[in-house]
Amino acid sequence: MPELRDRYLDEPLARRLSPSHPRRGEILQRHADAVAAGVPSYRDPSSGLSVFTARFLATRGWCCDSGCRHCPFAAG
Repeated sequence: MPELRDRYLDEPLARRLSPSHPRRGEILQRHADAVAAGVPSYRDPSSGLSVFTARFLATRGWCCDSGCRHCPFAAG
């Protein structure tokens, strides 16, 4: 299994979710709520698309190289 990043559950990679994104706070809250509820994804508030949580991706155990917002892997 690839190495997990530090703080992967609460800090997405900046290149995947900019610190200046206008809805960053809402996105991080939706992610935290989904992780706490044990569900694999949440709805992005801007696009309406489904986004996998870092916990789901870590449990899956491999990086798909698709640019996931919450990729938990060090190389992601």
